[in-house]
Amino acid sequence: MASYNKISGGWYRVCPKRSSNRALITVKLPFSTLFRLKSMTDITPFANRLGKNIKHLMKWAKRNGIEAWRIYDRDIPQFPFAADVYGDRIHLQEYDTGWLMQPGEYEAWLAEVLEAVAFVTGFAPEQIRLKRRERQKGLQQYEKTGKAGEDFVITENGRKFWVNLDKYLDTGLFLDHRNTRKKVGETAAGKRFLNLFSYTGSFTVYAATDGAASSETVDLSNTYLDWAKRNFELNGINPEQHQIVRADVFQYLQNAAAEGKQFDLIVMDPPSFSNSKKMLDILDIQRDHKKLIDGAVKLLTSDGILYFSNNLRSFVLDDAVSEQYSVKDISKQSVPDDFRNKKIHQCWEIRKKA
Repeated sequence: MASYNKISGGWYRVCPKRSSNRALITVKLPFSTLFRLKSMTDITPFANRLGKNIKHLMKWAKRNGIEAWRIYDRDIPQFPFAADVYGDRIHLQEYDTGWLMQPGEYEAWLAEVLEAVAFVTGFAPEQIRLKRRERQKGLQQYEKTGKAGEDFVITENGRKFWVNLDKYLDTGLFLDHRNTRKKVGETAAGKRFLNLFSYTGSFTVYAATDGAASSETVDLSNTYLDWAKRNFELNGINPEQHQIVRADVFQYLQNAAAEGKQFDLIVMDPPSFSNSKKMLDILDIQRDHKKLIDGAVKLLTSDGILYFSNNLRSFVLDDAVSEQYSVKDISKQSVPDDFRNKKIHQCWEIRKKA
């Protein structure tokens, strides 16, 4: 459960328990033992908005063959949650706002939120996974929570992916890049594909299942490359044709250029910041993105395409990138319809100038 740091006058700041490598705790709350105090906030607006969103989006998700989708995206400021459906479960994330609430009032309010989600969606309480999330930096979103959780499979546009709602801060599939994955798949037939900072390999799954001639999936984490391998197996992807490469991306770009490798299609979706001990240097995407883009473009064929994305809210693309290459901002098209927050990421289509 959460801890409470006393500030003054009997008020507390809500803080998740954390260790040196843990920024979030996954909570399975026993409804019967929660405080039954009156909430500071009327829950009705939240429940009404949730019901309205579901009514609008459920048919859309079913029509498009999507089993993982967002039903609530911090629509109402007083309810700072993101709620995602994953098959027969819900991933509910509470975002840190710094609000001050007394412990009893906070627990009562949170219990009402959970009860509203269960009532409106029809999901049982044990099917709802709550995470309390603080502002993240770097690779923290990939860290373990300390919970084992259960791996299960969801379907998206005919592809299958392993996900886990408990074990890690994120689930194994970034839902905000669903449109970009589909776009990559639609353009991958017969092409050589490169996936940099690949996480669990979802972009490669789309490229490979839509007929990419070959691919390389690059990341530094053995954990997530193993996850990518399982996603490949789940979708019947040939591992000889579609290779998984463990490497620091900066070093990989240098080596690939020296070896004369060429790709027709590249995706690069790096974290905002990383000080991983496995990397040769600290990654700061605002500082380092020009170097990364230059390295990736060197590997592009003359008519190749690089999709570059990141989720740093304050990110500004270096003017030199637009001067040197043909750049198209596709951020609006890349954010799916079920995301109210259209600034969840930025995405560009980058080509060599003719």
